[in-house]
Amino acid sequence: MTAAELHADTLSRNGEMLKMTLSDLSDSDLLTRPCPGANHANWQLGHLISSEAFFLKAMGAPTPELPAGFAERYNKSTAASADPSQFAKKDELLNLFTRVRAASVNFASKAKPEDLDKPGPEPIRPFSPTVGHTILITIAHTAMHLGQVQVLRRKLGKPVLF
Repeated sequence: MTAAELHADTLSRNGEMLKMTLSDLSDSDLLTRPCPGANHANWQLGHLISSEAFFLKAMGAPTPELPAGFAERYNKSTAASADPSQFAKKDELLNLFTRVRAASVNFASKAKPEDLDKPGPEPIRPFSPTVGHTILITIAHTAMHLGQVQVLRRKLGKPVLF
């Protein structure tokens, strides 16, 4: 297995784990905070979508177009809001996540070793020096938020999945 194949496969599996973790949560569940000061899962999912689309675009990869104003709805200044009208519904978020993740998997699967060694996106280069690192950061970023949603699942009394 090549590094590109491993990156693509891990992106795919990581995305499916996130979708499975969210599968039995309602729109109102996604706006529940697991503890005071924590971000709700709706914001986290929108943030993941915006971040991944940014990473793709910064690496020069074909990137699905997000709805107008989407990134602004899921930035740091909106994280504290619990107003459902400010956020997308679960189905829309999962559709966008699926499309953006498919673009990431496609990009990673076609990367040659020399592509993985290219410099990472300028704004995140201090912690992601190469394209290969950026693909791995995408996986790690999703896994971090996946863990936070697992805490929400426990608060809501949902079954443990992993």
